[in-house]
Amino acid sequence: MRIGVKRGSAYDLYLSRTLRHADLVRGEEGVDEFGAQGLEVAAGIRQPMTDFVSAHPELRLIEDRFMEIQQAVGTTRTRGPETVQFLRDLVEELKAGGFIADSLRRAHQSDALVAPPA
Repeated sequence: MRIGVKRGSAYDLYLSRTLRHADLVRGEEGVDEFGAQGLEVAAGIRQPMTDFVSAHPELRLIEDRFMEIQQAVGTTRTRGPETVQFLRDLVEELKAGGFIADSLRRAHQSDALVAPPA
């Protein structure tokens, strides 16, 4: 089986580490490789994949996700606990105030992707 993926994407890296019985075909966009090379599968982010499948009725989207990208914030080990607490509080404030959801909507992503407040 051959799977089209976007070169260097998180799912490219994940599938590279995980797959044992399939080959990845990398390109600028996985769906482009899928179509151009007649591949069996394309992997990608759910919202763009949903749009792509909607425009191609001969295709289907498998409902279960194969991975979840967990975003994170980090800092150096030399920062004190007050810096870590500030970052935690800031992330929670951005989620609770709607900034993250608004940013995702502007990027045409679903606000359902926002983690619930801690």
